[in-house]
Amino acid sequence: MISPVPAAGPPAPNSAPDPHEPRLIAVWTPDWPVVALTLEARRPDTPDPALAPVAVVGGRGVIAASAPARAAGIARGMRLRVARSLCPGLVVLPPQPDREARAYEAVMEALSELLADPLVARPGLALSTARGPARWAGGEEQLAAALVEAVTAGPGVECQVGIADSLLGVVLAARRGVIVPPGTTPGFLAPWPLDCLLHALATEQGRRRARPLLEDFGRLGLHRLGDLAALPRRDVAARFGPTGELLHRLASGGWEALPRSARPAADVAAETALDPPIERADTAAWAARSLAEQLSARLVSLGMSAEQLRVEARCENGAELGRSWLLGTTPTPAELTDRVRWQLEGWLAGRSGRPPAAPLIRLRLVALGLAPAGAAQAGLWAAPGEQAERRAHRAAGRVESLLGAGGLRVPVPRPGRDPRSRVILVGWGETSGNVPPPAPWNGALPSPSPALVPPEPLPARLLDREGRDVGVDRQGQLTATPVAVTLEPSAAGGAPQWGGGWGGEPEGWSARRRVVFWAGPWPVDAHWWRPGGASRRAYLQVVTDTGPPLLLARSGRWWIDGVYA
Repeated sequence: MISPVPAAGPPAPNSAPDPHEPRLIAVWTPDWPVVALTLEARRPDTPDPALAPVAVVGGRGVIAASAPARAAGIARGMRLRVARSLCPGLVVLPPQPDREARAYEAVMEALSELLADPLVARPGLALSTARGPARWAGGEEQLAAALVEAVTAGPGVECQVGIADSLLGVVLAARRGVIVPPGTTPGFLAPWPLDCLLHALATEQGRRRARPLLEDFGRLGLHRLGDLAALPRRDVAARFGPTGELLHRLASGGWEALPRSARPAADVAAETALDPPIERADTAAWAARSLAEQLSARLVSLGMSAEQLRVEARCENGAELGRSWLLGTTPTPAELTDRVRWQLEGWLAGRSGRPPAAPLIRLRLVALGLAPAGAAQAGLWAAPGEQAERRAHRAAGRVESLLGAGGLRVPVPRPGRDPRSRVILVGWGETSGNVPPPAPWNGALPSPSPALVPPEPLPARLLDREGRDVGVDRQGQLTATPVAVTLEPSAAGGAPQWGGGWGGEPEGWSARRRVVFWAGPWPVDAHWWRPGGASRRAYLQVVTDTGPPLLLARSGRWWIDGVYA
């Protein structure tokens, strides 16, 4: 039964439905890795998932389980040892992406009877725009019911249909089999856990990048999609990079999360004639690999990424075949090759509910939904298809060859009492020989350390209620209660400079900033054993009414030595 779901809350700002933006529809086949068994050629030793407890188990535990297995208590993500203890008669199968993708062509053929160009997000999940097909079917509920009936009557499997405004919204709506009213997708998404973001990422590469960020979000106290969506997008992008910004867009349920597939003015494509014609899937795999590498090289040369891959083929009898796959990131040649090979196997193996396709005489790959690669470029340490550490070392070596030996230095943490002594700079590839051994470091500044430390301390004044300077006595105590802090002009004259990366001069520092809280001081008496080499200073942490907390250092006068940004 497909029915609308009430909104979980008021629509987010700027989330009103736009009549020019299409609604999305998703068709989800639960536990597809197991269901795909029923569509393959049956062997006497192949278990029937409808009758026997069957589970597909990979490196992360149970990937999918049949209905009898779920009835025994087996759940997704469960370890194999636990699953076998719950169900001793469990039939365990390894994941077979080729089989899953090949068998899914039967579902796509059934959906193509009602949808103009359904998109394969991954085997088991198909996407399409809903506005046009819904008008033809008489409404969204009627369209959803027709799709369920078509998949049941065609390949003979069960599916669930969801309709919503955004990519993540429609994927989660399909998992509940509901229709989310226009403009209410952000409220529908808000209570879902953050792990649900992985359902909207089409490639393993994207999911691998997202998992560490989801762990970081959890440690920061973000547990629901609404928690992440409530944060400013600019701040999330600055802190967590392109992957964090993508996850924020998905969690927000905005229009920008829709996969767009408009063709560019000139197609970015790779095409080849197949002579002699190809009628076997294993033979077609060689042509698929060559074309995938050509298309990937062309995307790299243009500096573009693709959201979708269109696989088109012409048969010897004149028939035209075509299918679209969701990418959502900068694809590697291996990812393109896999999808082309899976699609060709679905056409040529004859497992789509129809006879095998006639021999293929031409194959064409088209990249759709192009965007500048910089919008999805991985960082230096996360290059797709290449070892991150090796790539970083190679880039650093090139920079050092331009600057000369010792011109490239990297920070190395070490024990110490203050932020400046806890990090030293050493040449790239060198090891520091003067790192002190672990020690208690009595009198060290307590954690956390400042996030920003200026290149040189900035002169400041710490004032009491009468406007007099607050000092530190011999016992290491403040001489008065601090009420204000100001940043003073430098000794060379002029306004103080924050240095590179500090955003220029601090605006408005000529006025007094009221001190709300403070901690300390922490006196440090260093090198007291050296004649004339003693260094006495004290540190104070202050929170002002405006701006971030500051770390002040008293050495002859007050200095700003760090910012807790």
